[in-house]
Amino acid sequence: MIARTRQQLITELQDTFETIIETYDIDAIGIFEEEGQDSNYYVGYTVKKDDKEFFINQPYKKENNQLALLNQQWTIETDEPSTTDKRVLQNLEDVLKEIVN
Repeated sequence: MIARTRQQLITELQDTFETIIETYDIDAIGIFEEEGQDSNYYVGYTVKKDDKEFFINQPYKKENNQLALLNQQWTIETDEPSTTDKRVLQNLEDVLKEIVN
């Protein structure tokens, strides 16, 4: 497991913003962060497309001011309370394709 600081991880995600916006015609993109129970931490993107907002993240373990990726799976959630909105996909490309379709 490769561990990175929070800032390194955020910078890596921010470096992909332009490519994601251009490739998938995303309306807006930002950083998603959420502390979970124990030392779990979730980091990824907030994405807006066609007036819908999506929260895309991967699970990390927080240790010694570093974040280590727990697995390669991406979780996607929406901000719509009336739908079952949590799905787990194997890679970011699949997540983004699902959002734009």
